Amino acid sequence: MAKVPVNKHQPMYQMPSNPAAVKTKKYALDNKKYISLAMRHFIKTQWKWIFVPLALILVNAILGITGVYPNIWIYVTIFVGVILYLLFWVIQFTGITQLEQYKPLFEKYQYEIDNRQILMKINQKEGGVMKWDQIQEVYRDKDAFVMVISRGQFIYLPYSIFTSEHDLKVMERILKQKNFLKDQQ
Repeated sequence: MAKVPVNKHQPMYQMPSNPAAVKTKKYALDNKKYISLAMRHFIKTQWKWIFVPLALILVNAILGITGVYPNIWIYVTIFVGVILYLLFWVIQFTGITQLEQYKPLFEKYQYEIDNRQILMKINQKEGGVMKWDQIQEVYRDKDAFVMVISRGQFIYLPYSIFTSEHDLKVMERILKQKNFLKDQQ
């Protein structure tokens, strides 16, 4: 959400709110939830890199079976390398929760969502506007809509922050109109 202009010293006055917009309760993303979302999205986008350690294991297995170069340390090295790589990204995403420049990701916002934009209000005078073209993808979690802005930047909208079932259906309709959600038969 670094693209969202939020400055506490100079309030950004909102565009007039659309009466037909979906309005939510105030919500702030939890640090642990953020880290799990970021890691899931990272693994989902980087899954094809798993073939590199698998190929190395396969090549080493072939070399070991044929007797050309028997070595069991390569298995340990590959395993430790994969664990360290994943740990590196967990540390990166954990660090984001502590940095001042990413503080807007974890502030309490009230969202007003319509076909034009997503208004993110801290209060009645402060907040930011996010256009739909800034959203890369949207998917459903078991209890929320997750809007991906970039690697490590999300808008997480749990179903519980919507004020009614009707608002939830309107939100779903907006996402389908924007081609973020496909009809599920």
